[in-house]
Amino acid sequence: MAQEQTPVLTVDNLQTVFQTERETIRAVDGVSFKIFRGETVGLVGESGSGKSVTARSIMGLIESPGSIQPHSSIRFNGTELTELDEAAYNEIRGSGIGMIFQDPQQSLNPVYTVGNQITEALTINRGIRGAEATKRARELLEAVAIPDASRRLNEYPHEFSGGMRQRAVIAMMLACDPEFLICDEPTTALDVTIQAQILDLLEDLKSDRELSILFITHDMGVIAEIADRVNVMYAGEIVERAPVKELFSNPAHPYTRGLLSAVPRTTETGSALETIEGEVPTPHTEPTDCRFAPRCPKVFDACEEVHPQHVDVGSGKNHTASCLLYPEEHTESDRINIHEEVNEDA
Repeated sequence: MAQEQTPVLTVDNLQTVFQTERETIRAVDGVSFKIFRGETVGLVGESGSGKSVTARSIMGLIESPGSIQPHSSIRFNGTELTELDEAAYNEIRGSGIGMIFQDPQQSLNPVYTVGNQITEALTINRGIRGAEATKRARELLEAVAIPDASRRLNEYPHEFSGGMRQRAVIAMMLACDPEFLICDEPTTALDVTIQAQILDLLEDLKSDRELSILFITHDMGVIAEIADRVNVMYAGEIVERAPVKELFSNPAHPYTRGLLSAVPRTTETGSALETIEGEVPTPHTEPTDCRFAPRCPKVFDACEEVHPQHVDVGSGKNHTASCLLYPEEHTESDRINIHEEVNEDA
């Protein structure tokens, strides 16, 4: 089982803050999770929840006025990434950790052919040059199911469709031979058919290469298709974590339930989709309450006074939620005491 292995990635108490003269934004606020070899872990939540900042923190791409706070830890194969200088981090980017963005245009240079960009990645990261690099580039395009690969090597990004551009980006990432791949909303701009093809491609590549994947999206339907385990993120914090089947069959946190209620179901016709009223807040201070409380249909007085901690929920293994409704078997006052005690120990 994957969970018996040493984690490929361990994120522990990650805090990424943006400090300006006017305000402090706690974009990622105490996030922790692990990813093991050969599994896909989903990070899901609405826009503004901190998902992409988490990804950029792992990649070492946080720029001023942002910074990763002391006591945050990001370990990749045992190496503490927060202690690396830029040169050392560059050694890990690409060949160790690759990233696929929502817009492939962010990764593709419009003035170079796709083949040129893949061969450059092969040369820089693996020392492969000349005819061998061209051969490998063609094989990589074939691996991501781009037809007529020899011809497409000589074409420019604008000559590719949106789905084909995303495939080309994946091929370029594979040229670096990474162990771990971060996919930040890679299917959001694609139609449903192409989206499904990209998800199938990532699943095949994960199996063939034993890739570990962090898959970031706001789309619970996509999470159901691609993830093995899920972290639900809200206002800089992870509010629920569970294996994907457990999360969908037994969602615990009211926020997770709200996200799932907004997913269209083929068995229901004519009924309006539910939405979560309000917007994700921008966290400015250390949490002393539940950040979801202003939008929560289950809110009660203590939610505005106690910061909930992760506790076991439901009957599923490895399923936790940070919500004062749990543990369900306890009275309300006992539940509050449990969360307050964890806060005191933190």
